[in-house]
Amino acid sequence: MLKWLFRAGAKAPAGPGAPAAGRGAADQLIAEGRRAEEQGALAEACALYRKAVAAAPDYGKAHLNLGIALQALGEAAAAVAAYEAALEIDAADPYAHYNLGQLLASRNEPVEAGRRLRAALKHKPDFPEALVALANVYDAQGNPGAAVEALEQAVRQRPDYAGAWYAYGEILLRLERRAEAEAALRRSLESDPAFLPALHLLGSAMRADSRIGEAIEAFGAARKLAPERFDLESMELLVLNLSDGSAEDALAARHRAFGARLESAVPPRFAPFRNSREPQRRLRVGYVSCDFNQHPVAWFMLPVLERRDRQAFEVYCYSTGFKADEVTRQVQQRADGWRNAAKWSDAELADTVNRDAIDLLVDLTGHAGAMRLGVFAQRPAPVQATWLGYLNTTGLSRIQYRLCDAYTDPPGLTERLHTETLIRLPHSQWCYRPVTAAGHAAEPPSARNGHLTFGSFNHAPKLSPTVRRLWCEILARLPDARLVVVGMPEGRARERLLEDFSQAGIAASRLTIVPRVALDEYFRWFDQVDVALDAMPCSGGTTTCDTLWMGVPVVTFAGPRSVSRSAASLLTAAGLGDWIAATPQDYVRLAVESARDPARLAGLRRSLRQALRASPVMDEAGFVRDLEGAYRSMWRGWCAAQESPGPVPEA
Repeated sequence: MLKWLFRAGAKAPAGPGAPAAGRGAADQLIAEGRRAEEQGALAEACALYRKAVAAAPDYGKAHLNLGIALQALGEAAAAVAAYEAALEIDAADPYAHYNLGQLLASRNEPVEAGRRLRAALKHKPDFPEALVALANVYDAQGNPGAAVEALEQAVRQRPDYAGAWYAYGEILLRLERRAEAEAALRRSLESDPAFLPALHLLGSAMRADSRIGEAIEAFGAARKLAPERFDLESMELLVLNLSDGSAEDALAARHRAFGARLESAVPPRFAPFRNSREPQRRLRVGYVSCDFNQHPVAWFMLPVLERRDRQAFEVYCYSTGFKADEVTRQVQQRADGWRNAAKWSDAELADTVNRDAIDLLVDLTGHAGAMRLGVFAQRPAPVQATWLGYLNTTGLSRIQYRLCDAYTDPPGLTERLHTETLIRLPHSQWCYRPVTAAGHAAEPPSARNGHLTFGSFNHAPKLSPTVRRLWCEILARLPDARLVVVGMPEGRARERLLEDFSQAGIAASRLTIVPRVALDEYFRWFDQVDVALDAMPCSGGTTTCDTLWMGVPVVTFAGPRSVSRSAASLLTAAGLGDWIAATPQDYVRLAVESARDPARLAGLRRSLRQALRASPVMDEAGFVRDLEGAYRSMWRGWCAAQESPGPVPEA
């Protein structure tokens, strides 16, 4: 739960015990201190408040204001002492308890913070700010139930409290109480239509619920309210990739406009570069990602880190995410340099990259998460590229390259949609290492139950109206067939899916809808599926690898965008090009025909895993050689350019 919503520093009325002789002078100094605070002169404000304390040592108001200014100045220990001094004068001062509780919470002292906030509420029961702060503490302690109760009390006390409704919606989302969360976020926006955190979270909730149009509307409204917030527009670009209504050229134009505005706002800062222009020397490669944890980006990166040529490449990882787990530790151990950059500004991260003398900086996120493209706009490294996390252009001209392959981006198809030069890896842009060694059923389920079962394992926001319509058509043509959809949350997305099939005359009994499940259960569901159906316009990547690994073929439609062709790339590399449809109707045909060839499905169940192992997708050593060859090609291009980098022949 975001802690910065509620600014600590409520100004208290005068406490008891202050001698009249010194109070007048202290009040005058406090007034001057507040004016200095408002003008941003925090050091001057602290000096004035200290004079107020000296003039009236037993005046709680002087100590409280001093604590507020010290806290704003970053002098936490001194601020704690000031608040404690105020409480020695008046132990019932709710504002001093509140401010001290907020400060202790920010210092990760939840037990004492909770005690102080409860004391504030004891002395001032009608104190919604303290209830929200206490909810934050409960949440940090892993007690979401208590946090919900505190927030419910806060919004009862102040029904128009936008921040409290937002915090309530945020925690309800994490508790999978999606309908209540949406209602809370909309209440927040009723109270304050310009409240950006609520708009941002509502957009994210709509995306997760497959309500792509509403997500675009929410992110678009946020962008208009805060055009300087590039992170909000980045989220909008991500969602536009999922929309059936996004034309390729228009989507590319939106990315270019984003990049142009970002590069106008954030100039490059580091040229000329100190990096030695030696084409064959050992290179420093930096990877920037918010997903160095249990996430597909990290899983794909582990083979790259382990198999790299250590004589030719030194690797630094810049972790911009807050989540850390066992996979984080694996990535960290395999990197030559590790920088925990989650709390760093873009400028701080860019400075560090440049100080580390990185030769080639690789973005692994694009617009698919907590983007840090503001770092790349500053161009801290001479060569910059994007890969893996976002199968589209970033829109930045200062990222010179995007790594892809000839199947996601056939020559001549997508160049016009990119600001980057496309570098096509010769075999595949993927390097898959399964996260499970578990076996799978020896036979497809149709061999034992007499009917074909289709399955979808893609992230729910990818299940567009177009692909749902095609699924209805497939099941209509195969009256005995079933469909399993794994990863569909409860709520409107599930309801809409059922409505679509009902309107197409497909009985609900033919559908099995499974929410997000743990990884081991996710893999067990493949044993219940004969043929997987890919999504569109945003195709599957990691899920396609997982599906093939579990012996299940995938029907996909290779659309006109890079992001529409990830499954096609993987199927081609695995030798399954005949499962790639040229049109949406061909997608339906391939799915229907698969039901008429049970012997082929049985053979694939037995052979697909070995075929994937033997393919370029799982050739770790070969993939890393191709990747490092591309890096060397980019580097040679910069060395040859002398003044500015330019496109070079593909590796």
